[in-house]
Amino acid sequence: MNKRIAILGSSGGNLFNLGGKDPKKLLSEIVQQLEAAGMEVGAIQFIAAETSMDQVKPSTKASLWSWDGKDFRITFSGTLQEVNEQAKAQDKEIAQLILAGEIDGLILASADPDNTNREAINAAAKAKIPAVGTGGTSMAKVQSLGLNVIAVSGTTGTTNRTRAIANVSALAKHWNIKYRPTIGKPVKADTSGSAFSRINFRGIMVASLPGFIAMALTLAISKIPFLSFFSGVFDTMIGALPVIVAAVAAKQVSGLDEVAIVAGVVAGTLSMKGGIIGGIIGGIIAGILVQTFLIKCFEWRFPATTANIVSGGISGLVGGLFVHFLIAPIALAAGNGIRALIDSALQYSPILCGALAGLLIWPAIIFGVYHAAILPIVLLEMEKTGNSFLGAIDMCGLVMVSAGITLANIISPRIKDEVAVAAPGFLINVGFGTFVEAAYPFMFSDKIVFGGALISATVSGAAVGIFNVRGTAYVPSVVAPALSNNPAGFVISILIAMGSAFLITLMANRLYNAKKVKTKSQAEALEI
Repeated sequence: MNKRIAILGSSGGNLFNLGGKDPKKLLSEIVQQLEAAGMEVGAIQFIAAETSMDQVKPSTKASLWSWDGKDFRITFSGTLQEVNEQAKAQDKEIAQLILAGEIDGLILASADPDNTNREAINAAAKAKIPAVGTGGTSMAKVQSLGLNVIAVSGTTGTTNRTRAIANVSALAKHWNIKYRPTIGKPVKADTSGSAFSRINFRGIMVASLPGFIAMALTLAISKIPFLSFFSGVFDTMIGALPVIVAAVAAKQVSGLDEVAIVAGVVAGTLSMKGGIIGGIIGGIIAGILVQTFLIKCFEWRFPATTANIVSGGISGLVGGLFVHFLIAPIALAAGNGIRALIDSALQYSPILCGALAGLLIWPAIIFGVYHAAILPIVLLEMEKTGNSFLGAIDMCGLVMVSAGITLANIISPRIKDEVAVAAPGFLINVGFGTFVEAAYPFMFSDKIVFGGALISATVSGAAVGIFNVRGTAYVPSVVAPALSNNPAGFVISILIAMGSAFLITLMANRLYNAKKVKTKSQAEALEI
């Protein structure tokens, strides 16, 4: 009998900007990959809001997507509060299916283990069925609840298709099922609604992150004495960044695929004088026009090939030429201004600037400000030098602090079962430079650990300022110093962050265990 999978979750916060706002396409990608692996959909409970979950209100419009046995569809629409109530009822039904043995595994996408997915996740933990998924905060939470998570990742830099393939690959490997990802297009992209509603600077910048990391790697290679000729490759990569962001912008704004990418590349090539801000503007214009032109071409009954040529080519030219002749100087000045502002602050007081950035970096990511404001600034900094002051703060204050907290909970946990939660988080933080949310279960359950995270981030941020370090996260911690302007200073800052967080968490755990032993002894004494 084929394995039956339940898909649970929501359109998410950061996920919303990376495919979550198009639930039809997101679910289609998962279903298609499950079918390619010979698996079946057993249930779907997916809450799609009209805006990112970071900014939702109870009155936000939303829809509940479900599985009718053959296909997914919207079963209820209303306010988010109303949809959540409907989802809770469905959550109980899915929990019963799991306990009855009719569900073999879970795929989670920004799930809500505290509310709309609580019953199903608790049932899955009890049944010990495997689960995979994305969403840093939610996945850290479900692990702490005892769910058998076999693969986990964040959403940054992913697409609906890559996430679907990653999730199904993990399940197939777990069950020793032969699986070859399918790359066919499951559904036509959703081009309904206004292209203007799909303009999202944060989503564009986040999706473009792999290009910036590739540029940083060429910088590191160029520093090797016998590979100094790579400096020319680095210069080429910097010049290509506007093309990358323009292609991403055109694809996201248009809701289309190949034809939009071509339009974005054309626009980005002509927008290079405006830097990445110019590339984004050119790509957005191309994305708006490519959808408009394509629809018009089909209305005029142009052949499909001609429609693609007209919409892709002309849209890219119009967007690119507009930036090339009119916007480029303004866009370039805006990018230079942001970098100059950061440099001025560092020149005034590098220690204070670094400490303040480190102190604020955790509240920024907890309250949803990081992806909206900090990451785009990091990429703007990287545009000229290949590394960033805030990128170094990210690696030290977030990634390595999280690594220190999780390492302490591997070596000396408060509860033995927490080792299983901490170990994957530590390995991902150190090995991939991301998934800082792995520290959340420990930070939110102990004020000392939370305070220790803030202190460690502040101290390591001050070290970043002292050594004038520019670097980046999203790379292995052992590689990160090589991508910085001051490898030795970066190593010291990393060790300060991780060491401080480790020691404070270790102390907090031992205090907790000592208090627990004392309380137990007192209780036994009273019984006697």
